[in-house]
Amino acid sequence: MKNELSIAFIGGGNMAAALASGLAGKVCPAKNIHVIDINKDSHAAWQARGMTTAAAPDEALAQCRVWVFAVKPQNMKDVVASTRQWLRDDTLVVSVAAGIRADTLAGWLGSANAPFNRLVRCMPNTPALVGAGITGLAALDGVGQADRELAAQLLSSVGQVVWVADDAALDGVTALSGSGPAYVFLFLEALVAGGLKVGLTEDQAKQLALGTLAGATKLAAESDEPLSVLRERVTSKGGTTAAALAAFDAAGFSGIVQDAMAAAARRSRELAEEFGK
Repeated sequence: MKNELSIAFIGGGNMAAALASGLAGKVCPAKNIHVIDINKDSHAAWQARGMTTAAAPDEALAQCRVWVFAVKPQNMKDVVASTRQWLRDDTLVVSVAAGIRADTLAGWLGSANAPFNRLVRCMPNTPALVGAGITGLAALDGVGQADRELAAQLLSSVGQVVWVADDAALDGVTALSGSGPAYVFLFLEALVAGGLKVGLTEDQAKQLALGTLAGATKLAAESDEPLSVLRERVTSKGGTTAAALAAFDAAGFSGIVQDAMAAAARRSRELAEEFGK
């Protein structure tokens, strides 16, 4: 544990809480975590875990090696402006705010002519709340190898991490893993509804759907075989699985998923334009 490391969370919502829980006692002591949250009612819970709190950015930020911005994108510009006086050259800024591009945030932290480029933008997903997330990360050119490793360590506290090249690639991350849990939940809903139609109870259908998805995902993660081979091994010619897959193909299942992801990526770009003004 790096006892000297101090971290500030600017925004104290669910994602900040998940990250802080993963970090405290592992990456740094709880007393080295400072949480800025306008919701004063939440402060007691943070303080009970040994962390310090404030309702607005304060001088404690100057002593924090890492700043994690976790505020709503529509509030980000004003929040950044309120923190700039305490920003130091050696501060590592990590943003988990959706919809704000790294270069936009760098300009707000610095200026148009001298952006603050010691910045990592991240796109986590909601399974991070149970320590099973996966996060895409992209670093600006002011982030050295040590900072990259530190950012990865922070986000690894709530799951896996994947480095990508830039903001454009993070639009793809948003479309796949950022929005992806909703696709999975939709599929699970459909499986449960289908289970009811073929004679199962709701509890039975839900248990079977959750177990099937968890087991298939674990098998895919631990197997060296391509996904197509794993699918083919479940599919006997003329059998039940073949009949089901034929129905999926007839409905254009793969194309529907790809169209949905393209729509999500497109909307991610649109939001970046809206919030970056």
